[in-house]
Amino acid sequence: MARWQPHAPERLVVAALELFEERGYENTTVIEIAERAGLTKSTFFRHFPDKREVLFGGGTLAGLLADGIADAPAAAGPLEAVTHALETLGRETFTAERREFSARRGAVIAANPELREREALKGLGLTAAMAEAFGRRGVPDPAARVAAQLGALVMTLAYERWSEPGGDTDFGAAARQALREVQAATAAS
Repeated sequence: MARWQPHAPERLVVAALELFEERGYENTTVIEIAERAGLTKSTFFRHFPDKREVLFGGGTLAGLLADGIADAPAAAGPLEAVTHALETLGRETFTAERREFSARRGAVIAANPELREREALKGLGLTAAMAEAFGRRGVPDPAARVAAQLGALVMTLAYERWSEPGGDTDFGAAARQALREVQAATAAS
C-alpha cells in the first residue's frame, strides 16, 4: 500500500457506501472500509471520527451554507439569502454527477436507525449554522431562528426533489421552487 494516495476522503466515502449497500451498515467495519479504499485504518480516522460520519461530510455543508448566506447581496432578506446559499450548494456540492451517489446514500441512511438519527442531528447543525449566519448579517433573534428553520425546510424539499433517482432537476432551481412554495404556504396561514 502506498504511503500517500490522493483523494483519500472521497475514496473512503465511496468504499463505505459500497460496503453499507452490500453488507449493511452494522456488518461493516472501519477496517473493511479502509481496505476497500486501499488505505489504512489510521488514514480513515484522520478524516472521519467514526464510520457514521463517513456519509455526512463533516462540517462542509454547514460552512458552505454559512458562507452562502454571508455572501448574499446586502439587500437580500433572510429567505433570499438562504436561496443564495442553496444555489451555491447546488454549484459546489449537489451537482448532476453526485445525484446517483446521493440517492444511494439516502437509501442506506433510510435503512438504518443510527444513520437516520445522525442525519437528523446534522440537519439541526445545519439549521444552527444558518441561524448564526443570519445573526452575523444583523438579523435579530427570533427572526434568525425562524428564517433558519424555514431555510432548512426549503433545503429538505429541494434535496428530495434533486436526489430523485433518474431526475434531472437542478438543485438551485429546486431550491427556488421550494422557497416559492414555502412563502406561499406561510402567506396562506
